[in-house]
Amino acid sequence: MNITIREMRREDSATVVDMMRAFYTSPAVITDGSEKIFAANVDNCLSGKTCAAGYVFVDGDKIIGYGITARSYSTEFGVECIWIEDVYVAAEYRGRGVGSKFIRYVKELYPDKLLRLEAEADNDKALDFYKRLGFKALPYLELINGGD
Repeated sequence: MNITIREMRREDSATVVDMMRAFYTSPAVITDGSEKIFAANVDNCLSGKTCAAGYVFVDGDKIIGYGITARSYSTEFGVECIWIEDVYVAAEYRGRGVGSKFIRYVKELYPDKLLRLEAEADNDKALDFYKRLGFKALPYLELINGGD
């Protein structure tokens, strides 16, 4: 297995949207998403005009997962942040280091940025994974207004 990570391309769209459907209906995400949201996510990653960036994880010529990052700034920490928004790996590739490879890839792309992410509080497997990679929980609740 020789997994590579590359930027998302327009021709990856259908495969990535299929993976989004699986990801957003899993216990890893609190919302179910929608076709409109999935299309917007891919379009924003590919446009080069937003703070979103999309990546695919590839084994040979097969896309086996995807990741999305977004740039922001934290006044709390006084630094630019890279949010790891989505990390999805096809079931048959889980536990093989693909997710860890993506986190390392993002760290190498943005060595001087603060990495942030969200995880469901009851998703123990994801929480253990992220903690092993050096992430720590922040003790507050995130709120939103809009985004319906």
